[in-house]
Amino acid sequence: MKNLKKILVILIITLICVSAIYEIFTPKTKTNKDINTEKHEVVFWSLQMGTFQNYMLPLIAEFENQNPDIKIKWIDVPYSEGEKRTLASILSTAPPDLVNLTPDFSSILAQKQALMFIDCSKLSHYNPQIIEMLKHNGKCYAVPFYATSSITFYNKDILKKSGINSIPVTYTEMNSIADKIKNKTNAFVTMPTLTENDTFLKILNKYDINSPEKITSKASVDILNEYKRLYQNDLIPKESITQNHQEALEKYMSGQLAFIQSGANFLNIVKENAPQIYKTTGVSYQPVGSNGKYDVSVMNLIIPVRAKNKEAALKFAIFLTNKQNQINLAKLTTILPVNSEALKDSYFNTYQNDDTISKARCLSAKQLNNLITPVKLEHNKKEIITLLNTSIQQIMLGKETAQKQLEKTKIQWKQLEETK
Repeated sequence: MKNLKKILVILIITLICVSAIYEIFTPKTKTNKDINTEKHEVVFWSLQMGTFQNYMLPLIAEFENQNPDIKIKWIDVPYSEGEKRTLASILSTAPPDLVNLTPDFSSILAQKQALMFIDCSKLSHYNPQIIEMLKHNGKCYAVPFYATSSITFYNKDILKKSGINSIPVTYTEMNSIADKIKNKTNAFVTMPTLTENDTFLKILNKYDINSPEKITSKASVDILNEYKRLYQNDLIPKESITQNHQEALEKYMSGQLAFIQSGANFLNIVKENAPQIYKTTGVSYQPVGSNGKYDVSVMNLIIPVRAKNKEAALKFAIFLTNKQNQINLAKLTTILPVNSEALKDSYFNTYQNDDTISKARCLSAKQLNNLITPVKLEHNKKEIITLLNTSIQQIMLGKETAQKQLEKTKIQWKQLEETK
């Protein structure tokens, strides 16, 4: 009897141990409750938006409330580190799910097949011209985030003293009044900062000059010769081929320039630092070339192909750029919406004539209806821009004729395009 009891005790202990081992090593089957409460964490990297927490945090909370299965982890990255960090993360096995980048760098990643391509039909509520810019081989690789489009500031007093009654629309018209402004007021017509980044390439693009083959065209030669005339006759500052927009803005604020092309956000800087100049400042559309189109700068949102939560990331990107969220962001900053419905809001279409800042916003927004496609330099962009800027300096300084210098530029540009 005692032996039987011992055997029963041993059997019970054995069954308990086997049951425990089974529990440990057997995969758990998720219940419907488990599945419904599982969250997908979308890691979102923005660029230089850390000061907009009062905008971003409620927006994220609203999205998470509408999508209880998605958690947003927001990380703000300094602008100067955006490309470097993104490249490092994309090469890893755990990149962020959604990243705010420039289209130029995003395009390079799209070429490398490092991004998720997006069904273009899901982007139908955005500005169609901007969507066309954000395509690679006909495929959409990014969601547009926001845009800016520079306008023209002008000094009413200088124009009045010069006897100029109409605001120039084209570069040709603006350049043609340079002599009159200098003779009457000793001011410069403008300071074009021709060698700042890709400024001159953007000007050429407004004349449909955007390739090595077109750089030697008569139109291109004429444009360079006109700027050379202005430069050598002291009708634009000598710093036009060495300095940047900040120096040009300072000259405008000191009353030395009749016109300057700038972002609407810089009006606040003029207002704060040169109130007398601000009082006499008017605004108009940015100057155009022969194709009559306007420049735009865009920021976009991309989804790495290795991201873990791509569909959730796309859902958040579209929410982030919906009509109301775009309007709210624009009211906090001077950016323009990329959402077509947001652009129809009265905030971007109505202004009082004496409200210069509101007028600047509306003119800038209207330019988004007639945009030029930026030049896409797929290989060696920095080297090509440097080549063009060096060529401009050679021509302006009279070291080479425009025709000969541009012939050299054409050959070198083609070589850089072919070098991968």
